[in-house]
Amino acid sequence: MKFSVSEAVIEVVNLLKSYGAVHAVRGVSFEVGEGEVFGLLGPNGAGKTSTVEMLEGLREPDGGQIKVCGLNPQKDNERLKQVAGAVLQSTSLPDKLRVEEALWLFAGFYEKRGDPELLLKRFQLTEKRHAFYHDLSGGQKQRLALAMALVNDPRVVFLDEPTSGLDPQVRREIYSIIEELRQEKKTILLTTHYIEEAERLCDRVAIIDHGQVI
Repeated sequence: MKFSVSEAVIEVVNLLKSYGAVHAVRGVSFEVGEGEVFGLLGPNGAGKTSTVEMLEGLREPDGGQIKVCGLNPQKDNERLKQVAGAVLQSTSLPDKLRVEEALWLFAGFYEKRGDPELLLKRFQLTEKRHAFYHDLSGGQKQRLALAMALVNDPRVVFLDEPTSGLDPQVRREIYSIIEELRQEKKTILLTTHYIEEAERLCDRVAIIDHGQVI
């Protein structure tokens, strides 16, 4: 499936990032089209998370060009937050924050927001709405992270290894959610080191190793 530049929601050209002597991202380039599920597939330490964090505006690149929804993640960070959602590799919330409080809190950050009540139902968290964060299972925490990522009805969603460390049943639940998002024509950038996950979920993949698309 080939997308023209005019249709690209994410554009990455010759992206560079180093940490001291370690060259984590070395000239990565790719495009992601509207409504596409695009995978960055590679082993741990390949540079996937660094790439995604630069796209999210969490890290500053050393070189190259990035556009997400036509925005520069560094210069237009506040505008980007309104149209993007993200599930980071690890989500940490206060232990005593309740599930519904987390959703309503995140909803307050955005100009456009979905209904937290509907998100609780969609992600099978209604019965856990009054539970403290530290009392949730790993799968419930990940479903909450996905709900928070979608609370602003984003145009583009970043999912950084969203099933890492989860048991097979919970992993299948997350797959179903991602497949629903694909049917809703959300643009998704997914990182994974599971080849079967990339094969099932992604329209296209870029295989990354040692900071380069190989």
